[in-house]
Amino acid sequence: MWMPSQLPELASALKQSGARANAKQLGQWADPKGDPLGAVVPLGGCTASFVSSKGLLLTNHHCALGAIALNSTGQRNLLRDGFKTGTNNEEVSAGPNARIYVLDSVQDVTAKVQSALSAAADPAARMAALDALEKQLVSECERTPGYGCRLYSYFGGNRFELQRSLEIRDLRLVYAPPEGIGNFGGENDNWMWPRHTGDFAFYRAYVGKDGRPAPYAIDNIPYQPKRWLKIADKPLGAGDFVMLAGFPSLTNRYAMADDFQANAEWTYPTVAAHYKRLAALVEAETRKNPQAQAKYAPTVRGWLGAAKNYESQIESFRRAGTAQLKRNEENELLEWLRGKGAAGQPALDAHARLVELGNQARAERDRDLILGQLAATGALWNATQLYRGAIERAKPDAQRESGFHDRDRGAYENGFKQFDRRSDVRVDRQVLGYWLHEYVKLGKEHRVAAIDQWLDGDDEKAIKRALDRIGKSRLLGVEQRAGWLNAERASFESKDSLKDGAVGFAVAAMPILLQMEQEIRARAGETVAARPVYLKALADFRKSVGRIAYPDANGSLRLSYGTVTAYTKDNGAKQLPFTRVEEIAARHSGAAPFAAPQPLLGAISAKRYGALADKRLESVPVNFLADLDISGGNSGSPVLDGQGKLVGIAFDSNWESVSSSWLFDPAATRTISVDQRYMRWVMQEVFPAPRLLAEMGVPASGR
Repeated sequence: MWMPSQLPELASALKQSGARANAKQLGQWADPKGDPLGAVVPLGGCTASFVSSKGLLLTNHHCALGAIALNSTGQRNLLRDGFKTGTNNEEVSAGPNARIYVLDSVQDVTAKVQSALSAAADPAARMAALDALEKQLVSECERTPGYGCRLYSYFGGNRFELQRSLEIRDLRLVYAPPEGIGNFGGENDNWMWPRHTGDFAFYRAYVGKDGRPAPYAIDNIPYQPKRWLKIADKPLGAGDFVMLAGFPSLTNRYAMADDFQANAEWTYPTVAAHYKRLAALVEAETRKNPQAQAKYAPTVRGWLGAAKNYESQIESFRRAGTAQLKRNEENELLEWLRGKGAAGQPALDAHARLVELGNQARAERDRDLILGQLAATGALWNATQLYRGAIERAKPDAQRESGFHDRDRGAYENGFKQFDRRSDVRVDRQVLGYWLHEYVKLGKEHRVAAIDQWLDGDDEKAIKRALDRIGKSRLLGVEQRAGWLNAERASFESKDSLKDGAVGFAVAAMPILLQMEQEIRARAGETVAARPVYLKALADFRKSVGRIAYPDANGSLRLSYGTVTAYTKDNGAKQLPFTRVEEIAARHSGAAPFAAPQPLLGAISAKRYGALADKRLESVPVNFLADLDISGGNSGSPVLDGQGKLVGIAFDSNWESVSSSWLFDPAATRTISVDQRYMRWVMQEVFPAPRLLAEMGVPASGR
């Protein structure tokens, strides 16, 4: 997952992969604001890309689920039936908190950050200095209205960049195929190959009449990006060079071996088990309530996807011997450092401190997980956030925690206003009941006295009483919540307010929640001093053996390159790099998740390929494999050919690569993408969108 600025030093490796780019093209590719990278933007934990001069954005269907659910009703199920528009006026809001960020500038601020850190006397002062500098840099950067800024750390704190982006706040859903196309195979196929999923959807970005970012308004106009991707005009084939650009959220490839082991042995199995049980609870509760089912579809899908991911990773760790590989890699570095004598001692000391900090972080992991989930569910989320908002507003704006600054006010309020559209009281009761049962299972030494007092018992009756109190909370209505938006801290802590089940929990839980934050900050203050030393040593070690180091993913723009290529599964089964539309018909069962729409089946049966068939496949390709490197956040990333033109949209990885967040294995890692020819075929022959095809410069005939 390379930084764009690293591309020039990768020229030789790119050439070996089949790239035909000259020095000038490499320079363009390395510019995050140029062609083609300037067209790629982050989208709420996913990636999207501009594909027209009129603000049309392409992403994954599963990345648009929030907007699809938001605009669905019991009578109009957009997930089941799909959504398409004939005019801009028919496009619907993706929600007040939907955002994209178009990069405007990048500033290296490493010297400023390191100077502030070196002047701090202790870990607490170190984090305070970093927070103060970050807020100062961001505040100065955001003086011009309409821009959002973020400080990024690379290589464990050896490099810092301040990035300024245009914050576009009016996104609208334009097109989403029916679930039988966009999610064909569902969770059954997640992380599997072969795949036959049309995981794509379109948004459009809008701005005010003056061309500046503005909240949703009916008379806003389409945003005109400086860069947008062109659809590839050459058919993609096996062995062809491809490049992917996106915003991977997090990788842990430089994590300590002990931290990896803790995740493999506790975090992943524990969280996966919780998510599966929660999904079953919600599915049972919403089975006879289509409206509630639509509200929770993204959440349930996320739970099940994460659970499958974690369980697959555990199995992948076992199969690949990842724990031993991580331990061996760490030991090789430590041995190299010991061989350097006094010069290697600072890095050895940093390693020892990082191990100790990891052990501290895991001391109360059961309690921290349960309390975090309780405080993030239903009415308890409303109460906790509103109470925290009151606490933060008592501070000067510069001293508040992230999310509670004056500039965050709009998003903060919208979260409460939109809550009912994504929540159901009966469903939330089930989820809250689950976590309260988990809380009372904790050993007494891990419980919190104030929460115990609020709960008033350990048995079923106590839990039921608590749920009944929460169910009567004054925070369960839009108007009631609005009345608390500007309330002072004392209002929450009054005797009358504490009788409210949700408010009472928030007041009881806040001290421990704040303590948990402070403990994290204290460890972060130590980590920010030790980790750069350790990772600098790791980079030097890799350089000594001829390997270029890249930073862990952190939500910033990254590139991956490779080729369209198949692989062989563990059982010896050789896989083909492309799937074909005929395979959809063969897998169609008529029951979800293998229920393809009749128009799609009809087009396949009639071989109505619309000039989009690949002669080598004698059919329209659906999905393809490439040895590209992705992680969470890369969903919706454009896959480009050697000319920087769009050939696909990444949406998943194969099962053999689920552990790649921790250790990248180029022999087994494959990214699964929607072939742009299948996307166009669906939009042309199955769920027609001639307006959008024309807008992207694609002839209606597919030629």
